[in-house]
Amino acid sequence: MMRTRPLKVALLGCGVVGSEVARIMTTHADDLAARIGAPVELAGVAVRRPDRVREGIDQALVTTDATALVKRGDIDVVVEVIGGIEPARTLITTAFEHGASVVSANKALLAQDGAALHAAAEEHDRDLYYEAAVAGAIPLIRPLRESLAGDKINRVMGIVNGTTNFILDKMDSTGAGYQEALDEATALGYAEADPTADVEGFDAAAKAAILAGIAFHTRVRLDDVYREGMTEVTAADFASAKEMGCTIKLLAICERAADGASVTARVHPAMIPLSHPLASVRGAYNAVFVESDAAGQLMFYGPGAGGSPTASAVLGDLVAVCRNRLSGATGPGESAYADLTVSPMGDVVTRYHISLDVADKPGVLAQVATVFAEHGVSIDTVRQSGKDGEASLVVVTHRASDAALTGTVEALRKLDTVRGVASIMRVEGE
Repeated sequence: MMRTRPLKVALLGCGVVGSEVARIMTTHADDLAARIGAPVELAGVAVRRPDRVREGIDQALVTTDATALVKRGDIDVVVEVIGGIEPARTLITTAFEHGASVVSANKALLAQDGAALHAAAEEHDRDLYYEAAVAGAIPLIRPLRESLAGDKINRVMGIVNGTTNFILDKMDSTGAGYQEALDEATALGYAEADPTADVEGFDAAAKAAILAGIAFHTRVRLDDVYREGMTEVTAADFASAKEMGCTIKLLAICERAADGASVTARVHPAMIPLSHPLASVRGAYNAVFVESDAAGQLMFYGPGAGGSPTASAVLGDLVAVCRNRLSGATGPGESAYADLTVSPMGDVVTRYHISLDVADKPGVLAQVATVFAEHGVSIDTVRQSGKDGEASLVVVTHRASDAALTGTVEALRKLDTVRGVASIMRVEGE
C-alpha cells in the first residue's frame, strides 16, 4: 500500500545536473512514487542566482539560504550537486545532523573527506549515496559495493573522464595534435573553458580514489593517487602505439598487489592493446573494466557525463534512499575493514615504451642495453631508425617497477650518445 504523505527532497544546486534532476522528479513523479512506495516532493531548491529563470521549477521553492533549507527538519533527503569542497561539506554534515539522508555527485569532496562524511552519516543513522560521483550514468558504485560484495576485486581499470577520451580518440582517429583535438572538444562543449581538471587528471584521480576505497575496503584519499596528465601526448606517440597494435587512453588504475597486502591507485596516459575492450571506447564515453576472483572480468560502459546521464544516477540513488527511509533502514556505509597499505607509484610494476633520440653510430644500442641491464629492467623489443648522424631508438620493456624505470631513464640521460628522451609511456591491459 502506498503512503500518501510525500517524502521531501531538498536540492542543492540547479545547474545542468540539478535542473535535470528537478525535471525528472516532476515529469516522472507517478513512476517514482510507484517504485518508492510514496510520493516524492521537491521541497526547496538552493541556488546562488535566484533571479535566473528555471523552467518547470516553482519560484517559491527557490532560495539562496542553503543552510536554512537543510536545517528545516522536515527534509527527508538532500541532493547535493553544487560540487567543490565548501560549502558542500558543511551542508552535507548539517543535513545529517538535522535528520536528512544525502545523495551527492561530489567526487572531489568524497575523494578528500569521504571517511568523515561516512562517519557523520553513520553517527546520525542516515544514508550517504554517490553513484553519480563516478562515471555518470554507468551503474558502478552500487555493483562494486553491493553486487560484488561477496567477491574479491583485484583490479579496477577504466576511462572515467569523457573529455580526455574524446581528445585522445580524435588524435588517434584523425592524426590531430593535442591542441587541435582540445579545441574541437571545447567547441562541442565537451571541454570546459579551463580544461585543467580534466586534461591534467585531477577529475580522474578523485574518481580513482573513490573506486579504490570501495573495491579494496580500504581508505584511499585523493593524495594517495598518483596523477599524470595527458597534455604531453603527441601524434608521434600514437604512431608508435599503432606500430605496437595499441592505442592510447588516459586510464584510472586501481589494483591489489600480488601478495594482497597493499594496493595502488594511479591515473596516467597508457598504451593499451587494440584487443582490450577499453581500446574500443570512443568519443566522450566512459568504461570501467573490473577483474575479480569469482566473477572474472566485467566491463561497465556508457555516457560518463552530462546533465541527463548524471541525473539518472542521482535519481537511482534517490529512489534507493527513499525506500530506506520508508523501511527505517540504511544502506551500505563505508567498508574500510581491510585497511591495506596504499603503496607509492615507485612500487607499481608494468611495461614501458621509451622513445630515445640518440646518435646514429655504432655501439649506441649496446650502451643503452647495458644501462637497462644494470637497473634490472629487461628489454622486450628494440626498434632503431635514423640517418645523417641522428637516430630514434624505441625500447619496449618487460614488466618493471616504476622506481627501476626511473633510475634507468636518469642513467640514460647521462650518456653522451643519448640526445634526449622523447617520450615514456606505460603499457597496460596485457
